[in-house]
Amino acid sequence: MKLRRLYIIIYILAAAVSASAQTFTLQGRVTDEQLNPVELASVQVLSQGRATLTSLSGEFSMELLSADSVEVKFSMIGYKTKTRLLRRPRGKQTLQIILSEDDQTLHEVQVTEMRRQTTTTQELSKEDVKNAPSTTGNAVEEMIQGQAGVSTHNELSSQYNVRGGSFDENSVYINNIEIFRPFLVRSGQQEGLSIINPDMVERIGFSTGGFAAKYGDKMSSTLDIGYKRLEPQGQQKSVTEGTLSASLLGASAYFGVGTKKFSWLNGVRYKMTRFLLASQRDVDAEYDPKFLDFQTFLSFRPNKRWTIDFIGNISDNHYKFMPSNRSTDYGTQQNVMNFLVYFDGWEKDLFRTYFGNLSITRHLTPNTNLSLIASAYTTREQERYDIQTQYWLSDSKTTESLGVGTFFEHSRNYLNATVESAKLLMQHKTRHHEWEGALTLKHEKIEEQSVEYEMRDSAGYSVPHTGYDLNMIYSLKAQNTLKANRIEAYLQDTYRWQTGGSDDEEQSTPPTLYTLNYGVRFSHWNFNRESIVSPRVSLGIIPSWNQNVTMRFATGLYYQAPFYKELRDTSTVNGITYATLNKKIKSQRSIHFIAGCDYNFRLNNRRFKFTAEAYYKLLSQLVPYSVNNVKVVYYGKNEASGHTAGIDMKIYGEFVEGTDSWLSLSLMDAKMKLNGKKIPLPTDQRIAVSLFFTDYFPGTHRWKMSLKLAYADGLPFSPPHRELETNLFRSPAYKRADIGMSYLLCGPQQGKPSFKRPRVWIGADCLNLLGINNVNSYYWITSVENAQFAVPNYLTGRQINARLLVEF
Repeated sequence: MKLRRLYIIIYILAAAVSASAQTFTLQGRVTDEQLNPVELASVQVLSQGRATLTSLSGEFSMELLSADSVEVKFSMIGYKTKTRLLRRPRGKQTLQIILSEDDQTLHEVQVTEMRRQTTTTQELSKEDVKNAPSTTGNAVEEMIQGQAGVSTHNELSSQYNVRGGSFDENSVYINNIEIFRPFLVRSGQQEGLSIINPDMVERIGFSTGGFAAKYGDKMSSTLDIGYKRLEPQGQQKSVTEGTLSASLLGASAYFGVGTKKFSWLNGVRYKMTRFLLASQRDVDAEYDPKFLDFQTFLSFRPNKRWTIDFIGNISDNHYKFMPSNRSTDYGTQQNVMNFLVYFDGWEKDLFRTYFGNLSITRHLTPNTNLSLIASAYTTREQERYDIQTQYWLSDSKTTESLGVGTFFEHSRNYLNATVESAKLLMQHKTRHHEWEGALTLKHEKIEEQSVEYEMRDSAGYSVPHTGYDLNMIYSLKAQNTLKANRIEAYLQDTYRWQTGGSDDEEQSTPPTLYTLNYGVRFSHWNFNRESIVSPRVSLGIIPSWNQNVTMRFATGLYYQAPFYKELRDTSTVNGITYATLNKKIKSQRSIHFIAGCDYNFRLNNRRFKFTAEAYYKLLSQLVPYSVNNVKVVYYGKNEASGHTAGIDMKIYGEFVEGTDSWLSLSLMDAKMKLNGKKIPLPTDQRIAVSLFFTDYFPGTHRWKMSLKLAYADGLPFSPPHRELETNLFRSPAYKRADIGMSYLLCGPQQGKPSFKRPRVWIGADCLNLLGINNVNSYYWITSVENAQFAVPNYLTGRQINARLLVEF
């Protein structure tokens, strides 16, 4: 009996030893060549379908099945992939892995993970829209317009609305300096080239809300651009690159050179939209727009302790317009009206801007930097037009005359502005913290001289008709000078830590990873003597139960510090409207509440990422405004409150292997309370859908197709020179499809082992593929009875564009 028990015990022990031999624990640490931990690196055993991520200290642990050989792959974007082969692993196996930086030879890069977004700023890739059809030439802004929560209603404009905000509520930064746009632009036709040169861009960060304290006093979004520095790799002494592109809409050239100490990028762009504007429906006119831009970025590192950067930009934009005639049929099938117009006159606009930025950085330690950044922006703007219009409005079926008359529109608007700033910036990194703080001094000088008036004559009577006086329907005069100083400061920290996790021999579980960004921003403006304090906080969590999930939460107090546009208050005396600067105006205020979630997954062994984000913005001290085309006109007083709420969803990934696409959907409700009445905000867009899809011809990467689809709900509008409370109408939805085909004429295909420059692409685009007549704005006709008719102004029609791109 005792012998039998002994056999049973021996059998159980042998079975236990055999079972334990079937599994083993793999643990270790992943670092870079300086032995700094590599966070969130991917550790994969593909044969067993197991994967994990390294912790904030670069450590990992996972339970695996033993075998004769087990191959483990370590990868991270920006580093070379490394593999280790384990022979008959047992018990505990410990590895110390050192990843080398990628040398930028694209054929050696294997992307196995999408970048995790643990803050409210998402990183975008400009490569996604390479060779995509474009109407503006501003590739970065066009990519932003297709993101969830973002919309546009004008393919001629690079401006965009974010979650119910106006164009002016979006801040743009290039290398830590805030960028300004021209002030007098009132039409997408007048817009030239964006200051952002896509050929020089390396990094794109974009946030639709809940952004960090480092970003300025705007209420809706922030776009953070980083220009690249060319650095030779390995044994190279220097590196050069460049592009040449040309199309029917313009041309550009870019050249960059880099050594171990020196990087110099130069880009020149020319835009000509004459053919595109000529495709606008119903209008016969002579267009002569010319937009020219030159930009340079110089970076010099004499040694490891100093870096000196300089950015310079000159932009010269001219817009000339001579309308001839127009015939528009509009209305319903039962009530078709014809609008016939003859024009006489011209419009000549000038927008000339200069921008310069000098940054000197002292690297106190490898993890501590102190920078002094000086910048200056100056703009000279002229808007001049004298256009006489004679019109006939009639019923197409009965030929009954509904209105006949004459318009005369006059403008002499001149504006000169200069914004100078000096910024002291300090950054410090520790194992778990990234501290950043800055102090900025700004000086603003704006000089404005404006005269506008509009005369309307209907059936022989000047409107408005009193029987005694001759009045203009609209007349404005403004002569203002603004000289003011701002003080801005912020302090923020990004704190990363982890909790939990187990490397127990029986069961290995990854830790929960946290990213907390918190900070405060302060600003004082001596013009209205207002000081504002803006605390902000966000938290990102990668839970241990599923490391493919990232959760984000954010809140903060955001201010829209008043500037030139918000300051202009108007009063009417004897039929003439005078615009003056309101010194009592205060900053508009918004409190953000944001909750979001990302889910990374694979389908058919392709990478995908689904993002959903819900938000609520509580608005107060609003300065009401109206929007006509892309011109935002403010009331000049804080007299409204409101809210914006909605949800944004986006799926991004390899719909087709080897190239990325995305589909976004946004639902929103934006309301404000003005004079006791609840009305929609001028940017109340209830639904927006955007698709960007790319594909290759089967069996080759030489043929590439790009498709852009956009659907945006119509916006509220009212007759001109009326109160916002009369926003009783809503324009038709904006619908557009653009498609482009590109062919790699010479040079190796992407993904091939010999992939390198030079390459030559040729392509053709069909803009507005479906020929949809999108309404941009309305031409308002007033009869002698003071009845008003809204005649739609349409955007561009179908247009073919040919392209050539040379990369070297």
